[in-house]
Amino acid sequence: MASTQPAATSGAGGPDSPLPHGASAAAGSSAKARNRAADVSAVFRDSRQGQLRGAPAEHAKACHQCADDREFLTAKVRPDYEDAPSPFQLVDLFAGGGGFTVGVAEAAHRLGRGTKVALAVENDDHAADVFGLNFPRANLVRSRVETLFDGEPGTPITASERSIALAVGEIDVLVAGPPCQGHSDLNNHTRRQDPRNALYLSAVRAVEVLRPTLVVIENVPAVRHDQGDVVGRSTEVLQAAGYSVVRDVFHLVKFGVPQRRRRHILLAAINDRVDPSVMDRFGSACDDHAERSVRWAIEDLVDQTTESGPDSPSRPTSVNLKRMQWLIARDAYNLPNEKRPKCHQGSHSYNSMYGRLAWDAPAQTITTGFGCMGQGRFVHPAKPRTLTPHEAARLQTLPDFFDLDARKGRGVWATVIGNAVPPLFMVHLLTPLLDALPCRAVQETRLVDLTPHEPPVPLALIGDSAS
Repeated sequence: MASTQPAATSGAGGPDSPLPHGASAAAGSSAKARNRAADVSAVFRDSRQGQLRGAPAEHAKACHQCADDREFLTAKVRPDYEDAPSPFQLVDLFAGGGGFTVGVAEAAHRLGRGTKVALAVENDDHAADVFGLNFPRANLVRSRVETLFDGEPGTPITASERSIALAVGEIDVLVAGPPCQGHSDLNNHTRRQDPRNALYLSAVRAVEVLRPTLVVIENVPAVRHDQGDVVGRSTEVLQAAGYSVVRDVFHLVKFGVPQRRRRHILLAAINDRVDPSVMDRFGSACDDHAERSVRWAIEDLVDQTTESGPDSPSRPTSVNLKRMQWLIARDAYNLPNEKRPKCHQGSHSYNSMYGRLAWDAPAQTITTGFGCMGQGRFVHPAKPRTLTPHEAARLQTLPDFFDLDARKGRGVWATVIGNAVPPLFMVHLLTPLLDALPCRAVQETRLVDLTPHEPPVPLALIGDSAS
């Protein structure tokens, strides 16, 4: 069901615009923009009134999804994800701070089931610290994925891989978000030759070794154009291993995420364990749901800023402070050329640079640069400042109970938040798929322990079966 997405365009209502789809940026907008504005009504949720402005009243009354998602987003106490009945056995590769795992765990929670993190792999110590803080009972391994799964896709399982499979046990769901910098459209296209792109295949190798029932690999849309064709090669390997594979690009705003973020998803399900109809449910959760706005996500945080911690905005230069004050005073969303740095004047690619967010539209893609107005459209809708880490986390749908670790600095928070897979995307993508998976008996997982003074093979776990 692969689809071709239209190229990103700037202007009113487009991906580079702070305004709702169809809204014109100024009275002098083109006729085309005015026609779009006439065709599209404002249907953004108002968090103060708990309803959808401009949407049919019956939708506002019946939309339990909006209430459930808002409750999840603002919850201060983490649900007991591990001890609920019939837990899913989960593996999270390139786990980061845990956004992917939060999404899977919340989807399971809404189905009345638990989630046991049988294995989470993250090489960055700071991100792994955050993951461990949020999932202290997870089998967390600080290692490179390609170190644990050291065989080439399509080749026999190695001794060390076999020992890991025995330690981890049977797996229901494997998720992976390989580093996407080499694929991103925000980078030069030559970056698509980046060796990090091969990490996508290391996730596929893990699937061959662990044989999970369901597989979800997330990346940027540009991964489809990788010079090594990692998506095509991965599909071939998975199909040869007995999996059905579908892949597509999704607009996350259709899945309850209040930002214009697009992501490529590869979904695989093992043929002899999953009813074929489960694949028909792929991506069908929220396509007709009203877009959620910046207001829906962060309006209650507008006056919650502090001098330090996740609720503190970054300190701008005096020049950038004047730029932000100019935007707020004039209710403007874009700086004119003469107000921009010379490197961003004239014909530039990203109109959103130095821009201000609109209350009643989704945010642009939240990146690790959300604390700098020169990195994108990250100026607060009502205040002359950029987003706080807490606000950026909300726009990424990381809930309030998600612990960013106050001991960490702003750089770590930005990395964890900007690189996170938005949990609500996974909640609405995976809930119908998880609902189709059978329950299994609770199993014990043996720790995979790779400490720096040991060789890369977990020797304590290798027995006669590994020979």
